[in-house]
Amino acid sequence: MQIYVVQPGDSLDRIAGLYGTTIAELSYANQIPYPYQLAVGQALLVPIGEGDVDRRIVSANGYAYPFISPWVLEQTLPYLTSLFVFSYGFTTEGQLIPPDVSEDWMIAEALDFSVSPILVLTPLGADGRFNNNLIHEVLISETAMETLISNLLQTMEEKGFQGVDVDFEYILAEDRDRFTSFVAELRKRMNAAGYVVSVALAPKTSADQPGLLYEGKDYGGLGAAANEVLLMAYEWGYTYGPAMAVAPLNKVRQVIEYALTEIPSEKINLGIPNYGYDWTLPYVRGESRAVTIGNVEAVQIAIGRDVPILFDETAQSPFFRYVSEGREHEVWFEDVRSLQAKYNLLNEYDLKGIGVWQIMRLFRAMWLLYAGLFYVE
Repeated sequence: MQIYVVQPGDSLDRIAGLYGTTIAELSYANQIPYPYQLAVGQALLVPIGEGDVDRRIVSANGYAYPFISPWVLEQTLPYLTSLFVFSYGFTTEGQLIPPDVSEDWMIAEALDFSVSPILVLTPLGADGRFNNNLIHEVLISETAMETLISNLLQTMEEKGFQGVDVDFEYILAEDRDRFTSFVAELRKRMNAAGYVVSVALAPKTSADQPGLLYEGKDYGGLGAAANEVLLMAYEWGYTYGPAMAVAPLNKVRQVIEYALTEIPSEKINLGIPNYGYDWTLPYVRGESRAVTIGNVEAVQIAIGRDVPILFDETAQSPFFRYVSEGREHEVWFEDVRSLQAKYNLLNEYDLKGIGVWQIMRLFRAMWLLYAGLFYVE
């Protein structure tokens, strides 16, 4: 694989000629529709055949809701190790709440591709937000925890899941040790039945980092308790915040380096965002709300507005600005340059693999690049 950045005057035909490939191959890899318009500064993945690259074995996990397009799922599964089905909830008594849309077809599809279906457990309330009171009520009740674990084991067997991912966020500081004990007991019971347990970790950079997102997560304790962890190394740029990169490389690196002081590298999956945001400027705290967009969509916006795509060297992330109805917009997203920079961290720090949030939109170049750099187990 090669990465080419579009220059003024370029055409897909010219770029194909430079690399001895075809328009069809370039348009397929980069999801460029006819008439093959390009944006100056757009990064293209150029497939140039099998290279003599020393690739190591890694994992690749992707989160998806049961309403994912069957075509998108089918296109993505060949690159995955595990499919994380989002999500199961639970009550204060430990009763499981299945997804609103049946996930059975996803499990069957994953198994057909020899991909492990994983049940994602979340404490989402009726409003769709993480409910730390729900977490607290279960963690302080041995009966509720036992009921929850028993129901999980039963569901795993009935549905064909092969593991559980515990995605609890905004855990109260007072519940930190209770949560770690819960994950340890869950792993003990799940492993005995042949299942694995992973846990999602907020992106901490120190053990005593303040904030509701961080104080309830004990990196060292959870790293020991679970089979593996996911570092949610994204959302620096987010819906209600100011315009900036979703996963700036310098920030991601800080999270990894702290995690490695607490957790063995072979247990760590690096979270990778498969989305971007479009902010309307100026940013007003408490009022502004960015629009979530796909990475392919972001490039089409730049093309439609005839603006160049820029690249922030510190964040290692692409961005651009445009004007619509008299208002300035700023867009940050991921491309193959930003993804390659993140993928390189896997080798630099000897990490287990990646976990992609989320795979609802197909970004084919993301997966082709990953497969070109690593063997996916």
